[in-house]
Amino acid sequence: MIVTTTENIVGYRVREVKGQCFGVVVRSRGLAGNILASLRTIIGGEIKEYSSLLEEARRHAIDRLTANARLMGGNAVVMMRFDSSEIGTVMTEIVAYGTAVWVEPLE
Repeated sequence: MIVTTTENIVGYRVREVKGQCFGVVVRSRGLAGNILASLRTIIGGEIKEYSSLLEEARRHAIDRLTANARLMGGNAVVMMRFDSSEIGTVMTEIVAYGTAVWVEPLE
């Protein structure tokens, strides 16, 4: 499955637009991770516990996005984007979204 942030895929042409597709993930750090992350805010710098959580959540959202595109009959996703928001004070929602399409190589 090709996933791109661009409208076109070099070397391919869009034969059919299947529609909007998305993958949603909601994650929360455990209590120990939240405490450790809170302590890191005192001295500043990267909070690795949250960085790794969000990195993993984005990968998971892309996996769900591609599964959704396949179910729609697509073999690629164009114009892929991420969005995120907070739910309460301890949960983060990550959404990967784009347009599911059927592409063919240029002849």
